[in-house]
Amino acid sequence: MGDLAKHFDVLIKKHYYIHERYGVDVTFALLYHAEPLSIDVIGGLLRLSDHLHQVDENHYFIVFDFTNQANAHKASQNLLCRLDDHFRDTESCIALDAFDTTKSTPIVLRRLQQILSEVRKRPRVRIDNETILDGRM
Repeated sequence: MGDLAKHFDVLIKKHYYIHERYGVDVTFALLYHAEPLSIDVIGGLLRLSDHLHQVDENHYFIVFDFTNQANAHKASQNLLCRLDDHFRDTESCIALDAFDTTKSTPIVLRRLQQILSEVRKRPRVRIDNETILDGRM
């Protein structure tokens, strides 16, 4: 397992533990932006309680702590508005997946990638969750 894979495995398992131990809501998201983003820039556009982890130069894993999926959707809308204003484009999009502590790290990341792939196929949709996969199958 590479360093990045280990990092995400520890990160996801940590949030599973926090959720199970303290009952804290968490939502995982994957952000895509066509141009590489500076962690400092994008970090300044997030809420202080959110955590950002770069996957590659175009993808960023976001942990919306203390946030259920409905509120993570609203936080994602706000983030996209800030990105649009900052970069003067509308190419960013976000995938959200239902929080489920039975999913392994590779499954969480794969589902987010699948959701994001479907979102990117639909020009009018910029944020969606796992329900987008239902129409694909």
